Order: sequence, then structure tokens, then C-alpha cells
Amino acid sequence: MKKLLILAAATLACSPVLAQEQRSPRDFTGFWSPARQQHPMDERLMEQLPPETVVLDDASYVEFPAGEYGGLEIKPHALEAAESWDPTDAFRLENVCATPAVIYTMQGPFPIEIHQTSDTVIIKVEYFDQVRVVYMDGREHPPEEAAHSNLGHSIGWWEGDELVVDTTHISASTITNNGLDHSENVHFVERFRLSDDGQTLMSTQWFEDPDNLDTPGARFMQWTADEGYVMPYACDPTFAVDYSEVDSGEGLSEAEFDVVE
Repeated sequence: MKKLLILAAATLACSPVLAQEQRSPRDFTGFWSPARQQHPMDERLMEQLPPETVVLDDASYVEFPAGEYGGLEIKPHALEAAESWDPTDAFRLENVCATPAVIYTMQGPFPIEIHQTSDTVIIKVEYFDQVRVVYMDGREHPPEEAAHSNLGHSIGWWEGDELVVDTTHISASTITNNGLDHSENVHFVERFRLSDDGQTLMSTQWFEDPDNLDTPGARFMQWTADEGYVMPYACDPTFAVDYSEVDSGEGLSEAEFDVVE
């Protein structure tokens, strides 16, 4: 019996699962509420952003007004499309419950839950009831022609006590809530780390899109440890407005849809 116990212990010590767990230096498991204040930005994370990155200061409860894109250098066709943005479009029946992709989702003022296993990190986002799976088992992204989706395909690894999440295969969607979109060729890289006291989860959210942008962009986002769980978002399309039945000149004006800090 003693020999069997020793053999079992030796087998566990060599187990890939146990080895993977030992490579996870921090545990982000828990419920995290978006911080009201996104300043000061964490210097350690910000210093790791690639050169020429434009930092958009619109995370969480802040949104840019029409025509403001945070300093991003935008290709002419993408800028033309953004400038033709109609704020009432978001409230049409076909759009009111349209789920945004991961780049806009992760900077929104909504809580998240994180669950870590030996080979995945699961990020459950309250915004539109989205659930991300980050593969930590060493796999690569699928071929370029593989299907795209709102959440894309995410792989991750540890660099010291920082979790790096690399996401590709993201469907074309919004960057800012005022008409600026990214293409399906966008590349998204996040870095997560905990504050020294373990009560704040901090992240940089970097993206590059050679189809629509001449400069890469990034946001800084942080959440605070909290008690609770993600609630159902349950978007209700009855909030939509059929603007085709509104006479010209009537209805809600663009000013009533302006977003402000």
C-alpha cells in the first residue's frame, strides 16, 4: 500500500494538469465591478504598450461625443463611415439588441466574473450575456479563413504575474459608440494584472486594425473586487423605435442622443 501511495504521488507531481496550475502565478477568480475612476492608469502596464499606440480615455462610464475618436489616425473610408453615423440607428428594431464585439464589450461599465481552470480562463461578461473562453493550453489561433465571431478566438499565457490574452477572428464591429468601426482583421491583445493588495484587477486593451486605422489604439480598464454575480442582461427589443414611421423633422433629435462624459 505504501508503495502505491508513493507511486500515485509521483504521478501527480509529473501531471501536465498540475504543472499547468503551477504556472499560474495569480488567481483572478471572482466577481469584479467596473471602477468608477479609471485613473491613475497603471504605469507598469502602460509602459508595455507598443510605440505609437494612441490611448483612448473613454473606458467604463465615459463615451466620446460625435466626431471625437480619441486621437486615432483613421483611414479615409473608415472616417467617412464614422462621420455619417446616425445616433438614432442604434434604436432601430434591427440594431437595438445587436451585440457588439469584444473590443467594445470589454471596456464597458459592466461587471465580469472570472473562473480559472488548469487550461482555460473563463470571462463571463454581464454586457449582452457574453462568455469568453481563453485557451491556456498552448494551442495556436485557427487558420485565417476560419469563422469570425463577436468574441473571436482567444489564447493566453502568463508573463510573470501578468495574464496576456491574444484575440483574433473578431467580427467587424464598433470601436467607439459614435460610429467608428474596426474591420474583421483587427488584432486584440489584453494584459491583466492584480494590484498588490489583490483588490483591483487592471488591464490594458490594445488593438491594431490595418484595414481601418493608421495607428494602433488602446484603453486602460480596471475593476474592483466585489461580492455578487453577473446578472442577466436580457436585451429587450421592444425598446426599439421605428423611425420609418416618424415624419421628417419630427422625433428625437441628434442632440438628444449625444454622449457626454
